[in-house]
Amino acid sequence: MTLDEALVKALVEDYENAALSEADRAMLDYVTTLTKDATLITPKDHERLRSVGFDDRGILQITLIASWFNYINRVADALGVGRD
Repeated sequence: MTLDEALVKALVEDYENAALSEADRAMLDYVTTLTKDATLITPKDHERLRSVGFDDRGILQITLIASWFNYINRVADALGVGRD
């Protein structure tokens, strides 16, 4: 099992106790909310990201990358890409 596989396994099995930096956890919490319901994102979420070291450019990049992946995955799902 590679390090990445071990991290994914730890995140899936016990996210709350997975070995993540505070910045990584804040970022993952943010993109989870963005993915599930972006209308729930508030300035408080951006402040949390700033408090762990992300600047406005970093927050924009996180938002754009997560949003793009959400978009492209939905397009692929709708078109049946990757299904047998």
